Amino acid sequence: MYKFFQKVIQVLSVLVLIGTAIFLFWLYKIGILNDHNALSNLLQNQGVYGSLTFIGLQIIQVVFPIIPGGVTTVVGFLVFKYWWGFILNYIGINIGSIILFWLARRYGKKFCLLFMNEETFDKHEKKVDNKRGYEIFFVFCMLFPFTPADVMVMITGLTSMSYRKFISIILICRPLSIVAYGYFWIYGGQLIQQFFNK
Repeated sequence: MYKFFQKVIQVLSVLVLIGTAIFLFWLYKIGILNDHNALSNLLQNQGVYGSLTFIGLQIIQVVFPIIPGGVTTVVGFLVFKYWWGFILNYIGINIGSIILFWLARRYGKKFCLLFMNEETFDKHEKKVDNKRGYEIFFVFCMLFPFTPADVMVMITGLTSMSYRKFISIILICRPLSIVAYGYFWIYGGQLIQQFFNK
């Protein structure tokens, strides 16, 4: 039964990636993706429900890391503008990380292996032996974008790190990675385009 769920999640991961690509293409075709105002109006017209829906989406993409988190993070900045987008991203990602940490601690290695293979798990688990070095590495992963943040949250759930220390680290470190990730995708493309247009 466990192997069956592993396969289901692997298949879902692929389907979600394909679905995300199709959804983004559809948004582009109807003019929402390339019109920030249209996208903003779509969710902002929902008022508080739009914000809560986005937070819920961020929680889900962290707890079940089969939805590309970078896509939703950037959408948050584009739709809700800088400060409100940052706050919603921050709340959703941190709540999701705390739930993911609890699930890994509660259900152990078997839960982690639903979302990663044995090779990836073993590679990261080896770092746990050096407690001090691992904590520094974990802080690094939470600070900077393009690191396996969700994987490291799960692995950390298997360590002896206290909830208090874990929550303190993500609350302090996550703002930098959220802002850096958003800026890279939103403004990085524009800078590259300007460079080649010179």
